[in-house]
Amino acid sequence: MILAILSSAFLALCVFAAMHDVNRLTIPNWLNLTLAGLFVPAAAVSGVPMEIIGGHAMAAGCAFLIAFGLFAFNIFGGGDAKMIPAVILWLGPNATIPFVFMMAVAGGGCALLILAVRKYMPAEALPGAIRAPFEEKAGVPYAVAITAGVFAAGGSSPFLSEILNRIGLFS
Repeated sequence: MILAILSSAFLALCVFAAMHDVNRLTIPNWLNLTLAGLFVPAAAVSGVPMEIIGGHAMAAGCAFLIAFGLFAFNIFGGGDAKMIPAVILWLGPNATIPFVFMMAVAGGGCALLILAVRKYMPAEALPGAIRAPFEEKAGVPYAVAITAGVFAAGGSSPFLSEILNRIGLFS
């Protein structure tokens, strides 16, 4: 029961991060810290063996190094580079490749949508809550893609599979 609550909070915060990123093109540090921090009590109550929890931590560490490198080369924003390791901590090594694949597909889809809308519609015509990504020279709200990756790959995570099954995403 406690794991389901913590997993639900994690998923809800991922959705919140995506909405915040669309609205402001930022992901707050407190949000990324909370996403990662929720893993500690989830791991404690899950009954998952320490070897698997260690694998999740190692996958998150590798993701941090890669995301930091992408940030250093100005490919990712700082919030994106912090959110990816936080979600990999929850997903673990078994879900990392499906997560990265879905994140890339969703990120490409977001970028294409933004380019198409920018070409055919002035940003001023869009509601204020979603206008930021459609301004000229604005970035892509990549938390949307990260969150899509979490929901697509979460069925492979021992921490997320139960709650995703309950809401009908995996069976």
